[in-house]
Order: sequence, then structure tokens, then C-alpha cells
Amino acid sequence: MRTPLEGSPLQAEWPDKPAGAPPKRERLRFFKELPVLVVIAFGLALLMKTFLLQAFWIPSESMEPVLIKGDRVLVNKLAFRFREPRRGEVVVFARETVQEPRGIVRRAIDFLTEGIGAASPGEEDLIKRIVGLPGETVEMTDGIVTVTRTDGSKLTLDEPYIADERDLRPFAPFTVPKGSYFMMGDNRAHSEDSRFSLGPAKRTQMIGKAFVKVWPPKRWDLFDVPAYGVSEAASAVLLVIGGVRLRRRAA
Repeated sequence: MRTPLEGSPLQAEWPDKPAGAPPKRERLRFFKELPVLVVIAFGLALLMKTFLLQAFWIPSESMEPVLIKGDRVLVNKLAFRFREPRRGEVVVFARETVQEPRGIVRRAIDFLTEGIGAASPGEEDLIKRIVGLPGETVEMTDGIVTVTRTDGSKLTLDEPYIADERDLRPFAPFTVPKGSYFMMGDNRAHSEDSRFSLGPAKRTQMIGKAFVKVWPPKRWDLFDVPAYGVSEAASAVLLVIGGVRLRRRAA
């Protein structure tokens, strides 16, 4: 027995004909949009490099063991726009030297590769730790750094981050000029820093604060700013907090 739908035009044509016109296929749409997406991605990367963050490749052993040659760090370029640099911070700054002129193509390539950490920013950029602030007097005897602050009080730096090979060469008292900072590498015996021809770094030379190691992945870590000159009670609290942080990270 035939149903009412059997034999009707709808029932007869449905198996072989679509309900409507098929959609237009644009197989090349993705490839047409790809150049635009690439340009947008590079534009965002360049904006971040210029104003926010920059990847920095460690070119030497001067900051060992905290940073070893080949590590990559991210630098916060906004950190010192709203405050002054602080003692103990790891900072990237520009060397004050006369650079050879570079062509526009060379500058564009350097801008891209340096921004993503694919190349070293070159000899004009350095990474060190701030030891002395403007107006302070810095000296080193038997590997121990002593800072005379602007109020006349003395501060002997406890530096657990420096390399095991101590630099026992004495450094005579040096007063940091106004607007400048005394920079030292953690690997004191193998670091070109403010003790030598490099001299103190001016505030205007500061590029930004290194805040995280991002490469290689097994060495990922945040930078801790040492608390110099705190009381024993405060030191104990900091140790407890640091222990909790380490346990959480291990978990």
C-alpha cells in the first residue's frame, strides 16, 4: 500500500537533488588571508618589542650561575618608566660606544631577530646586576662588596647568587655619579662591569628589567630581587616565604 508521500514530487526528487543551491567554495581563502595575518602578527611583535617586552640572548658567562651563555630572558621595558631602578635587580642596558652606521635593511633584520631572541643584541647591550645607586660609594675587599649609602650608613652585601669562584681583587672606594648606577656581573672574576672601563651605567642607558628566564625550558625561572640589609626576623620571614614558593613550584 502506497503512502500519501510516495509518488509526490518532494519524495521523488529528494534522494537525488539538494534542498538548495550548494555554497560557493573558497578553497584559497586561507592562503589569501595568510599574508595579512603574518603582517598583523609581526606588527604586534614589533609593538611589544618597542614598548613592552624584549627577548634577550645571554652572550657570555658574566652572569653565571644565575644566567649561563645561551639562556634567553624577557625584559620588561616599562619597569623604569614609572620608578627608579633598585639595588639587586638584573638589568639590560646599552653600552655607551659609537656604533658603525647600519643600512636600513640591516637595521630591519636586527630589529626583528633581536626582538624575538633569535640573535644577540650585539656588543652595545649588556646585562648586569645593580649594586650601587646614585650618590653611593662602592668598594670591594676579599670578594665582599660594601656600599656606603647617601646617609652615611654602610651596607655589606650578602650575595648568595654570585659564582663560587670569588674575585679577590680589591676595588677602591668609588662614588657613583648622580643619575648613574654601579653594575656588576654575578660571575665577578669573569665580568666586564662598572669596576673597569665600562664604568657606571647612566639612567638613560637602561633598556629594562629582566624578570623571567624563558629558554631553555628546563631553566625557566623568575628573577628574585635580593633583600639587602634586612633584620634577622625579616630574613627568617623571607626564607619561609621562599621555601613555600619552592615547594609549590616543585609540586
